[in-house]
Amino acid sequence: MTNDLFASGPNGLDGRGDHHDLSSAGLRGLDPRDPEATFADVLRRALRQRGLSLERICDRLHAQGISVSPATLSHWQRGRSQPERPQSLRAIDALEPMLGLLPGTLRSLLGPHRPRGRALPHDPAAVRGVYGERSDLEQALGEAFPYFNSDTQALVTHETVTLDEHRAIREITVTTVLRAVRDGARQLTVVHFLDAPPDDAVDVVVRSGELADRRFLPELRSVLADISFGRPLARNDTAVVEYTVHVGPSLTTSYCHERRIRESLRTYLLHVRFHPLATPASCHYFYRERLDGEARQRHRVLLDTSHTAHLLPAKCPPGVYGLEWQWD
Repeated sequence: MTNDLFASGPNGLDGRGDHHDLSSAGLRGLDPRDPEATFADVLRRALRQRGLSLERICDRLHAQGISVSPATLSHWQRGRSQPERPQSLRAIDALEPMLGLLPGTLRSLLGPHRPRGRALPHDPAAVRGVYGERSDLEQALGEAFPYFNSDTQALVTHETVTLDEHRAIREITVTTVLRAVRDGARQLTVVHFLDAPPDDAVDVVVRSGELADRRFLPELRSVLADISFGRPLARNDTAVVEYTVHVGPSLTTSYCHERRIRESLRTYLLHVRFHPLATPASCHYFYRERLDGEARQRHRVLLDTSHTAHLLPAKCPPGVYGLEWQWD
């Protein structure tokens, strides 16, 4: 199981079919000719009124030879990113008649005079220094990948992973302290890659912060969640986010848990709790500079009397940190 904290659930579409007749001026409650209308607003309202799921939209685009992921569409309608690549612009042209919009309706909202309200992106090359090219995270986030939590910096992260008697991870609780690196930071996006959860048995419960959105991507076995701070942060303001990912019963045995860290942390604590009826034969800590790299550090970790193991690096530069265990 893998966690990413530096990066969605119900998309509000009811799947009732595509019988509605929309026009450029017929979006109930929103006229795309309004100078205040944004690309995200118009796309989101059109999708809602058309009643098509993101997966169905992607299937229709794929039939036209256009490849766009549901995650990318989700980010477009929430304003987290906008189409820029040629393939994405082709998708927009194909979406307009599909959603009953007049030609050019969505394209006209992508001009440079439209403020995006986005933070400056991270250097994609630096991010890929840890994740590599076309990582599972980049596939999950789509065009939002360069902007992944670019307005915050994690300072301290503590996560507790709990396994059940069937040797499967059932719960991940994360507490992280963040600092805003610019004015206006509003939320944190988290991504967890799971072993093999049932499609309907993954939930995210937020204890500090507010769950703004959650989405399960079965093709990537991942869950994405946007957690709001409840207010916009000023630069250098800090916030505490705490949440738990609950995973339903699974017959898939878990063998490790790791976290990818793209910027140095002050403190990272990973605490793994094993069930008393299912303790591993051995447990090891590991560190890799890159997701696809060889382990530079690896040493044995002993379980305590509570059947738990933990790692607490003295220093925490970018890289991949984790615990792996072997069963009898």
